Amino acid sequence: MKEIYRKLNGEIDRLTNKTFKFDERVADGWFSAVYFLKTKEIVKNHVPDNEVTMQFFQKDHAVLCGTDEAIALIHTFADHPEELDIYSLKDGDKISPYETVLTVTGPYQNFGFLEGIIDGMLARRTSVSTNVYNVVKAARTSGRQKPIIFMGDRDDHFTQQSGDGYAAFIGGSTAQATHAMNEWWGKEGMGTMPHALIQMFKGDVVAATKAYQEQFPNDQLMALVDYNNDVITDSLKVAREFGETLKGVRLDTSRNLVDKYFLRNQHLMGTFDPRGVNPELVFALRRALDKEGFRHVKIVVSGGFTKERIRDFEEQGVPVDMYGVGGSLLKIGIGFTGDNVFINGQHEAKEGRKFNPNPRLEYVEYHEAE
Repeated sequence: MKEIYRKLNGEIDRLTNKTFKFDERVADGWFSAVYFLKTKEIVKNHVPDNEVTMQFFQKDHAVLCGTDEAIALIHTFADHPEELDIYSLKDGDKISPYETVLTVTGPYQNFGFLEGIIDGMLARRTSVSTNVYNVVKAARTSGRQKPIIFMGDRDDHFTQQSGDGYAAFIGGSTAQATHAMNEWWGKEGMGTMPHALIQMFKGDVVAATKAYQEQFPNDQLMALVDYNNDVITDSLKVAREFGETLKGVRLDTSRNLVDKYFLRNQHLMGTFDPRGVNPELVFALRRALDKEGFRHVKIVVSGGFTKERIRDFEEQGVPVDMYGVGGSLLKIGIGFTGDNVFINGQHEAKEGRKFNPNPRLEYVEYHEAE
């Protein structure tokens, strides 16, 4: 059983390294800034008997993610982790600027070399979860929550998919493009067809969709309809062919192209930007499908969507049923800082920093790895 199910069932409080599968070279300092490694040696040999408190914070309103991972890191690689006192918020908590999200107390040489790695974990996971949360929020502007498909596989290195997928889940995305994105939270990737499949059938969307249905008969049938830059024509073709079996169509028109519908109806031009997946195109598609009795066919849009663009679509009442979002969700805009603020119970910190107590922090029990 995946740990996430045990956590959701209340059997464990935190995910552990059984989920995260850290690179063992962390123990050797391979991923730590060299000055942390040098400081560890100096402290160990010159002032080993001091106990410090390190606190972590950031400077935005955000959705916190990465605490389970950071705690698992400490429990896996710190020296004598059972002797450390750790207090933390939880993944999914809403946090404010400068709010303390994590504190670690113990001998510096036992855990200080992990500071930069913890900062990086919290920064990436919180950035992604916050980005996704904001997009999910934008997608309910109309009053009905539209699902968000996390499609970030092509926007960053593949080794980041599991962590990014978990952060997206924390932010509110429950549909993701790859199996790896779902690894930590227990689902499977979802998706239908890329443009490459239609290319294999020389642009014949109906033939490509038929082949897909034959190969994956248990999937909900979703056709990609922008390959020929004529989404209304191709949507009607597949709708007429598959009828009730067709569950949806996806538009992914390049922002550099104007769909052929507008070239056939140039009287519509002049009052809006006709490029890419635009509101007027989606309205026209919905009208065309409904006119022929295909009201059951959902419309999925993708291609350069951001929270601002989604909010604009929703405020206009554009009949979108689901958004596919990728690159905008992976922008790392939140940075964390770890500061030593106490030594042996007395305040001692760099100028301008002080201990910022947070009553929301919860004590973290140490559990030896199973």
